[in-house]
Amino acid sequence: MKIESKITEAVKAIVEELYGQQVPDSMVQLQQTRPEFEGQITIVVFPFTRMSHKAPDATAMEIGERLVERLPEVVSKFNAVKGFLNLSISSRQWIEMLQDIYANPKFGFTPVTDHSPLVMIEYSSPNTNKPLHLGHVRNNLLGWALAQVMEANGNKVVKTNIVNDRGIHICKSMLAWLKWGNGETPETSGKKGDHLIGDYYVAFDKHYREEVKELMAQGMDEEQAKQEAPLIKEAHEMLVKWEQNDPEVRGLWRQMNEWVYAGFDETYKALGVSFDKIYYESETYLEGKEKVEEGLAKGLFYRRDDGSVWADLTKEGLDEKLLLRSDGTSVYMTQDIGTAKLRFQDYPIDKMIYVVGNEQNYHFQVLSILLDKLGFKWGKDLVHFSYGMVELPNGKMKSREGTVVDADDLIATMIQDAKELSADKVNKLEGISEQEAQEIARIVGMGALKYFILKVDARKNMLFNPEESIDFNGNTGPFIQYTYARIRSILRKAGGVPSVALSTQQTELAEKEISLIQRLQGFETAVRQAGQDYNPSCIANYCYDLVKEYNQFYHDFSVLHEEDEKKRHLRIVLSAAVGQVVKNGMGLLGIEVPERM
Repeated sequence: MKIESKITEAVKAIVEELYGQQVPDSMVQLQQTRPEFEGQITIVVFPFTRMSHKAPDATAMEIGERLVERLPEVVSKFNAVKGFLNLSISSRQWIEMLQDIYANPKFGFTPVTDHSPLVMIEYSSPNTNKPLHLGHVRNNLLGWALAQVMEANGNKVVKTNIVNDRGIHICKSMLAWLKWGNGETPETSGKKGDHLIGDYYVAFDKHYREEVKELMAQGMDEEQAKQEAPLIKEAHEMLVKWEQNDPEVRGLWRQMNEWVYAGFDETYKALGVSFDKIYYESETYLEGKEKVEEGLAKGLFYRRDDGSVWADLTKEGLDEKLLLRSDGTSVYMTQDIGTAKLRFQDYPIDKMIYVVGNEQNYHFQVLSILLDKLGFKWGKDLVHFSYGMVELPNGKMKSREGTVVDADDLIATMIQDAKELSADKVNKLEGISEQEAQEIARIVGMGALKYFILKVDARKNMLFNPEESIDFNGNTGPFIQYTYARIRSILRKAGGVPSVALSTQQTELAEKEISLIQRLQGFETAVRQAGQDYNPSCIANYCYDLVKEYNQFYHDFSVLHEEDEKKRHLRIVLSAAVGQVVKNGMGLLGIEVPERM
């Protein structure tokens, strides 16, 4: 039984003995003792004073004395400070806890069983007219980390992607390629397919702006010029042909999409993310239209005189929402309904989580109500994992103007920066090959990028600063990775972890050792909290706090040169347990840790 559980049970029994009242577990409030007081675990006594009819100090003293009598092997001594009872836990208990943590490679994780709930997580959601950018990087890293966290909390997880592969934006790239592409392909250009298509999206916008400017010079107002520009008219004609299944337009669309998907796959692989199922809006939008028509027939929606279909959500405190345009074409909401229908057919979903930026908060509020009306059992409880935007030191990104921070460029830059910054460290490693040095640079560069993004609460906007992210000091990925590599080096020099059990007899732990074991135990709480709050940053900041604590311990205490064999053994196991938890914690974030660095 865990230390906290033993104390909780004992306090409940003591309160009943002393004051004749039974209390629930929730009334026994335990917290970590503040650093300025002696002890490791503190009981909040105030809830019991109305039963004892005594001052908080007197109540704390009474309970403390009984605890030492009842649990002498757990509580070695206590002190009372006002309404707080601070307990010093015996070294034996901490050593047993360390042994248990190290013996369980999956400490802190809840096993997934056949009866575990199924959680589906949607992330990435790219458009096929441009490559992935920094905003997509945050989305993918959050989605992947959330999937790992939910699985660590005992859920079955299905990771899905919905690709926006239809619409006017796709036609813009297609039209630009037809006009100015001269048959260019990824092979002939030497460019990744998604970059090639993105270039034509930018080219369309450049020529379109010129046309609008020219029409305005001829006397049109800006809005009219935007609608009358020949290029946008051609793009709309192409969209109509696509809707009508024109073989030529569909053939070009399929070819260009294949180029883009090949490019996306390279980026996903570099980011270390993947999906169990990919949906395409070109396949889901018709399903959505069908579902809306079904809702119309049931009186859930209504049709206006112009033929458009709407949902009246005024009773829910919202407005009226367009579902089908007057020409019968669908909107994003309709597509999301269609995708939900297919997902519900494919999987017995218990919870659906959408990882989408906070500019879509209202959209998902409406989608939840509509799915519930249409009979999806998880509709009302769908989770919009709403995250803030990523900004750069020099401002926001605009894809039409080609000013985005490209994901591939960012990844390459981070790895190169890591290679240059860690060159001195890596070069000092004996017998390291160029290939190993490159791999360490990749692990460190990607760790810096991922950690910098994931340590921030997802709900907040964030400023991404590559220079800060790759620092080997402070709250960064490389700092945590370097500590892990240091631990692995210690264990190699120690010849591994001794297989014999730790001695719990006559081994008194120093406060820093106890504090580190207590921090290790907190991994369970961090994993649980991250799952309850849908917040991977809990894990990131836990890992940082743990390695900071370990580095202080390592600075103050010898591990390999400790003369007392029992203490040396314990410190080796303690180091190994920290390394194990760091590796598991960083793994939840999709971050690798190097054996050497």
